[in-house]
Amino acid sequence: MTDVVPDDHGWQGAELDLDAYLARIGYDGPRTASVDTLRALVRAHTTTIPFENLEIILGRGIPLDLDTLQDKLIRRSRGGYCYENVGIFAAALERFGFGVTGLSGRVTYGVADTGALRPATHALLRVTTPGDDRVWICDVGFGFGPLEPFELVDSAGEFALGDWRYRLERRAGDLWVLFQFGRDGWMDRYTFTENPQFRIDYAVGNHFVSTSPRSPFTTRPFLQRFLPEVHHVLDDLTLSAEYPDGTATSRDLDPTELPKVLAEVFDIDLDDTDAATLTAAPWRTG
Repeated sequence: MTDVVPDDHGWQGAELDLDAYLARIGYDGPRTASVDTLRALVRAHTTTIPFENLEIILGRGIPLDLDTLQDKLIRRSRGGYCYENVGIFAAALERFGFGVTGLSGRVTYGVADTGALRPATHALLRVTTPGDDRVWICDVGFGFGPLEPFELVDSAGEFALGDWRYRLERRAGDLWVLFQFGRDGWMDRYTFTENPQFRIDYAVGNHFVSTSPRSPFTTRPFLQRFLPEVHHVLDDLTLSAEYPDGTATSRDLDPTELPKVLAEVFDIDLDDTDAATLTAAPWRTG
């Protein structure tokens, strides 16, 4: 008897409940692998499914198998961070007939001027469409857009997607840098190369991000909700709103406010047990 070797090169698109996923993100357009469809899918996913790390803060792990992703992001209407968002989005794109290649980014946002080196633990996708030579980058898991895919070309320079502004630069060799404009002006977002990444590579990065004390996601709640007109962020107990023109507002929360803020701002409804755990702020007392 010959053992069946699983195909770890693809994204398990055939196993995705596509109807349920499309209903979750509110997409009812054509199911064709076109650039217009890709733009619509990125916008729908990015503005519907929030970025969040609550499972880690609640003492649970982050499995990346498709069944778990579908249960969490689709059936329970929760969010996730980059590996979760990219995993389910890649499965959908594969099902549509797009060419999908995983990439890995090294986040420089917030550390570019310090010289600190972070591991390459941000997941994003290189996407192509049939009969079209253009290459698109889809980033549905950063929590801060973009609202649409952007073309991977040397001449991209500064570009706007909706009211939000970005800049793409190519450095030596195959290194790319994406910048974004925000309350602190132009900031490095991350660097990336076109070296292909597979689900097993994401599993390794996910283990570090979800368990290491050096990971920013193991130390406090961090949530984002990105919309065409505003970017909501919950970092520990600070709730902020950032706008395309670079302005921002923020306020500090009491832990007892968290369940209401999660529901009203981030569209996340926790059950009573998880809500009680979160309001005890275990990341501050542990």
